[in-house]
Amino acid sequence: METLQDLCSFERFNAFWKHYGYGIDQQELIDLEFKRIKGITYLDHAGTTLFPESLIKGFYEDIARNVYGNPHSHNPSSRLTHDTVESVRYRILEHFNTTPEEYSVIFTSGCTAALKLVADSFPWKSASTDGPGSRFCYLTDNHTSVVGIRGAPALRGVTVVPIQPHEVEAIIKKSTDEEQRSSTPHLFCYPAQSNFSGRKYPLRYVKGIQSQQLYPACEHGGRWFVLLDAACFVSCSHLDLRKYPADFVPISFYKMFGFPTGLGALLVRNETAEILRKSYFGGGTAAAYLMEENYFVPRPNVDSRFEDGTISFLDIISLHHGFETLQKLTGSMLNIQLHTFGLARYTYTVLSCLCHSNGKPVAQIYCDNEFQNMAEQGAILNFSLLDCHGRTVGYSQVDKMASLFNIHIRTGCFCNTGACQYYLGISNQDVKTNLQAGHVCGDNIDLVEGRPTGSIRVSFGYMSSFEDCQNFLRFIVNCFVYKPLTLDQKRLGRLMTPAPVDPSASFHPTPVTNGQIGHENGQDINLSFREAPSEEHVSKERKNNGSTHTLTNLFIYPVKSCASFEVAEWPLGPQGLLYDRLWMVVNENGVCLSQKREPKLCLIQPVICLASNTLQLKVSGMKPVTVPLDANIKYTGVRASHTKVCGDSVLSVDCGKEVSAWLSEFLGKPCRLLRQSPDVLREMKIGRQKGDCCLAALSLVNEAQFLLINRASVSVLQQHIDNRQENESKDMRLDMEQLVQRFRANIVVSGQEPFVEEGWSHLTIGTTKFKVIGKCGRCQMIGVDQKSAARTQEPLRSLSECRSGKVTFGVYLTQQSIRSSTALPILSVGAHVTPQISESADNP
Repeated sequence: METLQDLCSFERFNAFWKHYGYGIDQQELIDLEFKRIKGITYLDHAGTTLFPESLIKGFYEDIARNVYGNPHSHNPSSRLTHDTVESVRYRILEHFNTTPEEYSVIFTSGCTAALKLVADSFPWKSASTDGPGSRFCYLTDNHTSVVGIRGAPALRGVTVVPIQPHEVEAIIKKSTDEEQRSSTPHLFCYPAQSNFSGRKYPLRYVKGIQSQQLYPACEHGGRWFVLLDAACFVSCSHLDLRKYPADFVPISFYKMFGFPTGLGALLVRNETAEILRKSYFGGGTAAAYLMEENYFVPRPNVDSRFEDGTISFLDIISLHHGFETLQKLTGSMLNIQLHTFGLARYTYTVLSCLCHSNGKPVAQIYCDNEFQNMAEQGAILNFSLLDCHGRTVGYSQVDKMASLFNIHIRTGCFCNTGACQYYLGISNQDVKTNLQAGHVCGDNIDLVEGRPTGSIRVSFGYMSSFEDCQNFLRFIVNCFVYKPLTLDQKRLGRLMTPAPVDPSASFHPTPVTNGQIGHENGQDINLSFREAPSEEHVSKERKNNGSTHTLTNLFIYPVKSCASFEVAEWPLGPQGLLYDRLWMVVNENGVCLSQKREPKLCLIQPVICLASNTLQLKVSGMKPVTVPLDANIKYTGVRASHTKVCGDSVLSVDCGKEVSAWLSEFLGKPCRLLRQSPDVLREMKIGRQKGDCCLAALSLVNEAQFLLINRASVSVLQQHIDNRQENESKDMRLDMEQLVQRFRANIVVSGQEPFVEEGWSHLTIGTTKFKVIGKCGRCQMIGVDQKSAARTQEPLRSLSECRSGKVTFGVYLTQQSIRSSTALPILSVGAHVTPQISESADNP
């Protein structure tokens, strides 16, 4: 026969549940990150979880190190904010195993604001002679903020239908083709997890409602949308939106990280977003509007259309540190789910077996299961305490007693009147009678005529410990059990049997595979490399082949914004020069760094060795670091993630801790090296024409596969710089090779006429054909000295002066035909360049 002392030992708990903690002692985690809760038993994680100290420290260091401006401006600090916020959006979507192509993240002031956005923007249709109107249906076990949506459709005469949980699967049938062809929009709302009882509702309801197989969708034709309230669920469980593609998913971040408060988001399926309509528009949402005419054009992006005014960008930036800290401390959401469910299950088991001396139960627990399956139950325990006569002990009395023991719990109805009525047997008339008796939501009137008006809730978070369970159970026994305590041994024996857990369930994101681009990384390439040719060599080649244009230099830039790697010949891959800009350096928030933000990047010299299949990074005064070229190398503790490059979402793979530490040491700030994943195609945008069927694939380049400059054009600019500097006596003279390096071209050609390349439509280098797709617009990045990393005014100012305000220099190319054979085409310095002039060219 087990005693309470036996039950409350860690050894007994450990035999009962094998998935406690995260590989380190839980008390060590608390001592490192949550020292402030020493002496406190915090059991209100469903209200808000607690933030770890390292999250706040990391966030403080971030905002202390960087200047973040208003993202609606275009200055460097504003662009940093914009890019960082976009990186956070990708991190959120990655956490829910989806992509920017499938979902958009609209930041709001919280989950309630996200729900209100849906209520105000959903295209409710009133019933008319043309057909039936929309229906708004919601589960009765829903938070107040979900039920509050009904005000908007009710004003439009839309039918509002509360659905009992058991009714959803009471009728299962397929709707007719005629019903599915109807365009009438309907909305069904349900919680992924009840904030009252912790009950998890089947996520398969999402597709069941959308396909009109479950009630009420199967009874009413039209187009059914699903709002999945995930605020409570995602704090301790993983939500896979690829598997369960709800149309609208509101969340609050303080439920996940404890910080920041007052920030939430609405995740919207992109194919659903087109139905939403707004009446109000605020700053930042307009592409154009008129003051004296009812004319307004919204911005094309979903998030830009719905985020009125300036978003809370510093709070949003803190989310990156929330995700990183959560991953670092726990490893995964599955680990959190296992840990918290084990604590809740153990507490439920012991509490449900506690009896007074007369054998009557100590607690009435409100749930629909026995905490045997974490797919059905979250880490929430809701109950009322009973005295030895079976009478309910008022929750306010329990709350006050708990405070004396520094135990933090939640009492009342938890903004979920439907569940409260259901579990406590409170009728509609009882609610009205209680109100007349003076009881309102949130007060301390816990009993009316001896009947409870609410209950007690304890909930667990990832930092909760077994000691929290012990402290809570001892409190119950010491304060509310009529001694001597007895245990329901029969029930205890049944519930203490270890429950099977299937950790192989799909809790982790799967790689995105939107299209293969067919890297040749791994195949043998026979090249004979030599030093880049001298001017005399190029002149000799030009004389021998009689060409007026010759390829004089070839540069690849393996790491975006780092130094060039000059070669005499190099293979062409499907994305341009093989290995050109396949890697990038990102900051701690996953934002791609360029020389505009970090000029010292130009001092990092990448060297590719095809023989050893490695990329080596060198910097003066530091030992080189090496990473493999193979994209399939697996690094310990890293993951694939989405990053934004030139407005595109790019799936990338972290190259590991060693190179991250190397870059961080050199740049003096936390940095990582990412490699573009070969699993997702990035398409070129400029030069794209309607009807194109064979689009060029891009690496991490800005606009196109190749950038070409003409030495004759560089010579004109050099002369202008020299002339102006003689008059102003400023700056050191820039020679030809320094200027060539500033423009960071892949292909440098000789020519007799400056800027003639801007009139080319096509060209052939050797036997490879290219298409000219546009001019390169220059920014302040060409003002970075590639040898010293110093910023200068040259040559951008001179370029603007000598070209009468134009700041274009060089042209973008794309390979006209991508070869799929195993033999890669080769570009070689000295090759003949044959241009084709565009008939509509307007050359300077």
